[in-house]
Amino acid sequence: MNIYDVSKKANVSIATVSRVLNGNPNVSDKTRARVLEVMENLGYTPNVFARGLGLNTMRTIGIMCSDSSDLYLANAIYYLERDLRLNGYDSILCCTGYELETKQKYFDLLCSKRVDAIILAGSKFIEPRPKDNAYIQSAAAMIPIMLLNGYLEGENIYSTICDDFAATYHAASQLIRSGRRKLLYLYTSTSYSGANKLKGCQAALKDGGLCLEPEYIHQCRKDITAAKELLLSLREQGLEFDSILASSDSLAAGAVKYAHAAGISIPDELSVIGYNNSILSRCTDPELTTIDSKVEALCASTVNTLMGVFGGVNVPSRTTIAADLIKRATTNF
Repeated sequence: MNIYDVSKKANVSIATVSRVLNGNPNVSDKTRARVLEVMENLGYTPNVFARGLGLNTMRTIGIMCSDSSDLYLANAIYYLERDLRLNGYDSILCCTGYELETKQKYFDLLCSKRVDAIILAGSKFIEPRPKDNAYIQSAAAMIPIMLLNGYLEGENIYSTICDDFAATYHAASQLIRSGRRKLLYLYTSTSYSGANKLKGCQAALKDGGLCLEPEYIHQCRKDITAAKELLLSLREQGLEFDSILASSDSLAAGAVKYAHAAGISIPDELSVIGYNNSILSRCTDPELTTIDSKVEALCASTVNTLMGVFGGVNVPSRTTIAADLIKRATTNF
């Protein structure tokens, strides 16, 4: 039993059946009642693909993320799915990992499912080589592509980003004003977002009459223990630092564990600032000062922009949201 049988039995078009399934108001009460009666008599159960026939929409959005175990991305997925659901859209989630070939594979899979749009959650979907982003720009000719905290120029591509540059610039400036002169920067990624965070920190130090030397910039995987061990190793090598600005709360939490292991007082001897205002920032002792990157607001703005695109509204191709610095106990400014 399928939508064609319902259409034939009710003597209406497939498009009319789809409108009834989707609650479209442009169907008379009499016709709606006849279609619903036929569906009940035939025992027809609609699915998302049948609903889309005749309306040229599945009312389904594809969401891609690199790693759903990541706290930031897990929260983003929750907020995106919630807001899409409130707007009457289902979602299909693909966790792609970090390899370009796998990203392209899942992207093509979502397109084959006739989704109405694709949301790329996180900045790691934008590759440094322009040719590696061509598949995204090509797909944008058919469906809207939404980037959450990533940026790519192109028709029908819409970006919602946190002002990571301004966020780290402000945080580093606060550390400098509080008397810190040997700032160590820890980061996990060289993505669009990661690059802007580093640039903000470097700019603040330059404006403060300081310089972020290469030995004070270290990449570390997003792992608390790895960050702790890296800092202990740097200490053993004789590197002196009085403050740490990290690109994620997990690295900052590792910095707190390092201080405990090394017998260093926070914030008197060492200031620490994390990023994302995740649950980790309230699980350390002392609790972390951190940058709130407004993931919920980013997701809400992304979905609102998409709904505007669907509604034919003239929406900006790029929306920037300011972060907040949440002062807790790992800093003394």
